[in-house]
Amino acid sequence: MENCPDLCGWELLVVIVDFGQGSKVLRHARQQGVSGGTILLGEGSAGYFHDWLDLEETRKEIIFMTAGEETADQAIDHLNIEMKLHKPNHGIAFLVSVKHLLGTRHCNPSTSKNPQGGQPAMYQAIIVVVDKGMAETVVEAAESGGAHCATVMNARGSGVYETSRLFNMDIEPEKEFVMILAKTENSEAVTDAVRAGAGLDEPGAGIMFVLDIQKAYGLLEKPRNNG
Repeated sequence: MENCPDLCGWELLVVIVDFGQGSKVLRHARQQGVSGGTILLGEGSAGYFHDWLDLEETRKEIIFMTAGEETADQAIDHLNIEMKLHKPNHGIAFLVSVKHLLGTRHCNPSTSKNPQGGQPAMYQAIIVVVDKGMAETVVEAAESGGAHCATVMNARGSGVYETSRLFNMDIEPEKEFVMILAKTENSEAVTDAVRAGAGLDEPGAGIMFVLDIQKAYGLLEKPRNNG
């Protein structure tokens, strides 16, 4: 168990790999002191995103883990080596700062430190929750705005007759959760495109929020093929 002072910095480590690789990711992360994580199923995006990431359009596993800044930093570097994220078609991993952490024995609720030291993030994660069937529209809009990749996950409550809530919005079985990665300089154009394309200004159409990424591996940028 990691020792953590009252005023500690925590980070969310997100790893996206091919189906069946999630357990291996968790095993390597635990070796670096990460206590555990949650694995979700999703699908990678195609088209220009496929070219940019060099990832095939296959079922993906998305692993969410939280850890202290030092542990998370060591873990993502270790995963980059062990999962060969620097090679094409092996997955991606990135870190996002956690503003507050509740519900864990490892650390008291606190405000995290700023690991960037005031430097702007190079990438941002744009999270969109929309009705089932709208994910493709969101991905196409994000692509038109200059985003670099997207992963789609089905979002549902814990039971047939139950729903969960995210920012006061019901997350029912007919919802889709889209995680988009974009360069910070393109983030506003991407969010504007998604907002217009998915009609997010309409009540109940969906929600969107943006997170700074502190460190990323596996983003293999390629120039767009215009020919």
